[in-house]
Amino acid sequence: MTAPWWWLLLALALAPARAAAAEPPLVAALSQGVVEVTTGFTGATLTVFGSTGEPIGPGGDEVVILVRGPTRPIVVRRKVQVAGLLWVNGPSARFEHVPGFYALAATRPAWQILPEQERMRHGVGLDALPLESRGARGPAFRAALLALETERGLWSEDATPVEIRGNRLFHATIALPATVPTGEYRVEVLLVRARQVAAREELGFWVNRVGAADRIATVAEVQPLVYGLACVLLAALAGWLGSVLFRRS
Repeated sequence: MTAPWWWLLLALALAPARAAAAEPPLVAALSQGVVEVTTGFTGATLTVFGSTGEPIGPGGDEVVILVRGPTRPIVVRRKVQVAGLLWVNGPSARFEHVPGFYALAATRPAWQILPEQERMRHGVGLDALPLESRGARGPAFRAALLALETERGLWSEDATPVEIRGNRLFHATIALPATVPTGEYRVEVLLVRARQVAAREELGFWVNRVGAADRIATVAEVQPLVYGLACVLLAALAGWLGSVLFRRS
């Protein structure tokens, strides 16, 4: 992969710092601070890049990147069959503070870099997400939530590696799907040394609706009745136009 143009700028900017006596163990930044969602939004990519004070690689430091989206509650229901014919909603579990997006990237699989206790402490890995539930508490409900969010492309781990340039520069590209929720996102960059988190950088960016997408979403949230009536009228108009066109043909 060809290194982006800003890699050269980053290397030049960090050169004086490396010559200084007090060098930070970890420096990180994002390629953009805002992702704009329009009516034609099909997804986006975000690049996390930075530099370390010591070499990265086998026997040296490791880098772990976590991206988390805004949280919201989710209810997972189990379907049960009644009289062998009808399927209805059965037991359910309500999960609070579920991240709307979660992505993990690392120089190696996270379980090889950090011991389980450290992974759980920092929420590194889907199995380390602190998902609190009310109602049914069987592990099958947590597994169903994991499968649902993974299939939608909203949760992933080790889907893309953290790439290294020149032993100390790193970057990773995070894919944001078309269904990514809007709101504030948090990015954590962890420097791992001797299987312990030695340094940490926290960054953030926003996913915002703009243009027509923002106006439509605002009407849907603030005036749901108006939004519903508009959808019905548009559907009726489309049906009427279709019948007229087919009748003429």
